[in-house]
Amino acid sequence: MNYTIVGTAGHVDHGKTALITALTGFEGDTLEEEKRRGITINLSFSSMQNATTNVAFIDVPGHEKLLKNMIAGAFGFDAALLVVDANEGMMPQTKEHLEILNLLHVKHILVALTKKDLASEETLSLRKWEITEHFKSLSHVKLLDILPVSIYDKASIETLRKALYALPFVPKKSNGLFRYYVDRSFSIAGAGTVVTGTVLDGAIKVGEKLYAPELEKEFVIRNLQVHDTDVTEALSSQRTAINLQSAQKTSFEKGVLLCKKGFIRGFDVADVWMEGIGGHTLKHNAKVILYVGTKQVEARMLFLEGESEMEKGFASLHFNKPLFLVYDEPFIVCASGRTIGGGRILNPINDPMKKKPKLELLKALHVKDFKTAFTLLVEMHKRGFGLISSNQRFGLNHDEAIGIAKKMEGIFVDEKGFVLYPLETQKELEGIIKAI
Repeated sequence: MNYTIVGTAGHVDHGKTALITALTGFEGDTLEEEKRRGITINLSFSSMQNATTNVAFIDVPGHEKLLKNMIAGAFGFDAALLVVDANEGMMPQTKEHLEILNLLHVKHILVALTKKDLASEETLSLRKWEITEHFKSLSHVKLLDILPVSIYDKASIETLRKALYALPFVPKKSNGLFRYYVDRSFSIAGAGTVVTGTVLDGAIKVGEKLYAPELEKEFVIRNLQVHDTDVTEALSSQRTAINLQSAQKTSFEKGVLLCKKGFIRGFDVADVWMEGIGGHTLKHNAKVILYVGTKQVEARMLFLEGESEMEKGFASLHFNKPLFLVYDEPFIVCASGRTIGGGRILNPINDPMKKKPKLELLKALHVKDFKTAFTLLVEMHKRGFGLISSNQRFGLNHDEAIGIAKKMEGIFVDEKGFVLYPLETQKELEGIIKAI
């Protein structure tokens, strides 16, 4: 079975929730306030399944004042369903959602032109042209198709359903490092504490232990559910509810990270690649709100290539508390309630180094040139550079990291200890032994 997480995006009142209800039969707006106001406030989750594919939907809010909830949901998307009212066309929130999806590299996007029964053929043709032209300005996403639909036209809904099942399945590169950000938590009588979220990488099984590094606590998995069905194992790209043993007195706030103990360290600084969106320029030393997974923290941006405003470039982000980040993890930054940019984590482990060698390292990491990155780090760590944290630092498992190291010249590889040494260290050691 292939599992795909599809996020809905689009302007408020363009029909996202009604469309998901037509596709799955699930009523997304369950809170009284959501029903009264006629808008989605929280994330809602539903799914549909055929013989080979499970498509899980994350329905996110379209209202601009609820942007942070949309961003929190977008980190789990494998693909997106962009909903556009056929008569109104693309609105400001539609374009902002698309910019966010582009920053997060959500590659495959289907567009549903809703309320087609209220639009003329000329209007539908104009909307298709407008949408196609707008996508030309986005570098990281691909427009798969534009499908006019109406919730009152069963044939159009079935056409959209088939297109969703036929979405390209792109297996995620995995280093086996389980990561999961909590988006909800609650207690169930007789069961205890349950958290929900999307498995971003790796897998977990009933009976295994999970670690919350921010809380410095470890828990045993009592039970797992995927789409309301008990399972023994949960995999990447699955919406998963985790029943944790002995967690009754623990407060799981939105954004708490769950992982395996001993693999991820926390730092209050990370080096990143950033780019502005929507005409926004990024300002040196500016205070921003950073979103990663379902987590939200205050941060300060410090550019590494000058202190003038920039549209994109390398920067250091300084957080108000330690974050447990991994290489190539996407993030979004907002200021004054608007999305101003985002990018990818390049160096999640804070090494003390001067600006020039740091920029060389970041340039190598930006293009995934790990051989050059290893060379630079070995030069900086004369007493040995450890690869034990290669999962967090490079997105590589230990075998992949050692394989790259063996192709390098001028270093000694300690395979058992996962440490790289410059050859001059070996010569220095030989001199010490001879002197003794």
